[in-house]
Amino acid sequence: MRFSVSRIGLFWTFFQPFFQVLLFVLIKVFLFGRSSENFDFAVFLALNFTAFNMFKNIINKSMGAFTANRGLFVYKQVKPIDTVIARSMVEVFITGIIILIFIMIGFYFQFDMHVKNLGMLSLGFIWLIIFSFSLALCLAVANTFVNSVSKVVGFLMYALIFGSALFYTVDMLSPELQTIILYNPLTHFMEMIHGSYFYTLDIKHVDSVYMMFWTISLMFIGLWFYMKLEKKIVSL
Repeated sequence: MRFSVSRIGLFWTFFQPFFQVLLFVLIKVFLFGRSSENFDFAVFLALNFTAFNMFKNIINKSMGAFTANRGLFVYKQVKPIDTVIARSMVEVFITGIIILIFIMIGFYFQFDMHVKNLGMLSLGFIWLIIFSFSLALCLAVANTFVNSVSKVVGFLMYALIFGSALFYTVDMLSPELQTIILYNPLTHFMEMIHGSYFYTLDIKHVDSVYMMFWTISLMFIGLWFYMKLEKKIVSL
C-alpha cells in the first residue's frame, strides 16, 4: 500500500533524496563556489535529508493512519496505535535502504565516508525515530478530529526545511539567528547527526536535555490523548 498510489511511487520514494542532494549541491556550487566548507557538502546534505525525510514521512504517513485503516479495527486485537507503529516502522525500513544505497554510492565515488562517532550517529537516528513517533501520535489523534491539522503540518514541513540546519550548520549563522533556530528541537537532532559524522564539526549546540524534554512531553501527550479518545477513534 505504501507504493501502490502510482507506478512511479516506488521510484520516486528512493529518487527523492538523491534529487534533493543534487539540487542543493548545484545551488551551492553556482552561488557560493565549490570549496567554502571544510567537510564534504554532498555527504552533509545526504545525511541531513535522509534524516529529515524519515522524520517527515513518519509524520505525514501516520497522520491519516486511523482513518485509512478504520476497517481493521473490527478485529479486537488490532488497536489504532498499531497502525501508527506499523507506518513508522515502514518508513524506518525505507530509510535504512536509502542509507545503504547512499553508502554504496559514497564508497564508489570516494566521498568522505569516515564516521567520527558511529555510536552517537546511531543514537541520533534512533532518538529521532522516537521523537518522530511521539509527534506523529499526537498529530494522528488531532487530525482524526480536526481535518485542517494535516494541511497546517504540510505547510510547516516546508518551513522546517529551511529552519532545521539541513543545508547549513548552526555555526554558520549569526548569534541572533542561532538563538532563534535552536528553539526548534529538530535543529538539535540535525546538529547531533552531522556533528557526530564529520571530524570538522561538533555537537556543542546540541542540548540533550531540551531534546529529552520534547520527546518525553510529546510521547506523554500523545499517549494520554490516545488512551482518552481510543474508543471514539474506533467508533468514528
